[in-house]
Amino acid sequence: MTEMAPKLRAALDGIPTYRPGRPPAADGPRSYKLSSNENPYPPLPGVLEAAAAAAGAFNRYPDMACSALVEELASRFDVPVTHLATGTGSVGVAQQLLQSTAGPGDEVVYAWRSFEAYPIITQISGATSVRVPLTADEVHDLDAMADAVTDRTRLVFVCNPNNPTGTAVRRAELERFLDRVPGDVLVVLDEAYREFVRDEEVPDGIELYRDRPNVCVLRTFSKAYGLAGLRVGFAVAHEPVAAALRKTAVPFGVSQIAQDAAVASLRSEAALLERVDSLVGERERVVRELTAQGWTVPGTQANFVWLRLGERTADFAAACEAAGVTVRPFAGEGVRVTVGEAAANDLFLQTAQTFRKDL
Repeated sequence: MTEMAPKLRAALDGIPTYRPGRPPAADGPRSYKLSSNENPYPPLPGVLEAAAAAAGAFNRYPDMACSALVEELASRFDVPVTHLATGTGSVGVAQQLLQSTAGPGDEVVYAWRSFEAYPIITQISGATSVRVPLTADEVHDLDAMADAVTDRTRLVFVCNPNNPTGTAVRRAELERFLDRVPGDVLVVLDEAYREFVRDEEVPDGIELYRDRPNVCVLRTFSKAYGLAGLRVGFAVAHEPVAAALRKTAVPFGVSQIAQDAAVASLRSEAALLERVDSLVGERERVVRELTAQGWTVPGTQANFVWLRLGERTADFAAACEAAGVTVRPFAGEGVRVTVGEAAANDLFLQTAQTFRKDL
């Protein structure tokens, strides 16, 4: 019998592999995972109980419309229910956006380096990536991004704060950029780290979306809310875009456990803010000490820091791992290091100080 392989889409050829942060070593002395921007705290008060209650019925399908969660989000952010769509984390919703807007012959514009899923989901859709380099300060070059928009552009990602650099664009420059983008091009403000922003000049994307039909805002429960393992994110967008997202969603993709945990998390906002404030305080300490050691650290508004190390990136990541801390290296560019519990941050800072002396 002749061996033949099934025909697959050519668009899948050469797709880069998404690389999750490495877990800490399973043996030896205690080690810490600072590679995935996870929240180091346990679930918020009431969340574990809500998830456990939902688990007792997982022989049933979840609410496909995520009705209770959507109602809670609509109340929390003062938006219409019809302007909301959910998915398996904000990256799942981002992929739905590509399915809804772009295909072969179309272009998707985003900064680079930025979130590593952008080129993957763009190529899966069959569209072409247009990568615009960050500025020397590791920030989105919004003027260059606006210049890159053509009549083939269907979607623009603005990751704010940016992953992996942590830098954020401010209100005036973002509004100027939005004014330049044609109204038939969707601008996606990816705000996975919004809760960690402390710069008052960095706008809340939901305020910008209200009178701009071509703006969509992505949020997630994976980071500040600490539900990374449950995979639930959402988009806020005007009705045509939100309706398209609901059409392209995987049926029953968000489990009932995730939905109920997300609702409980929204209702535990006081505890959330306390935890986020604690992490922001640790972020400020880490940046302060790295700067004192002689590192150049871009101003970060996220729960991580970025060190551009170039050809020494792999060496630094290996030194951190040997010390008991796993970080996220981007080969030939730099490392992203999550701000975690104080003990983990201390280990990272000690390693950075020792490594700095050898540079």
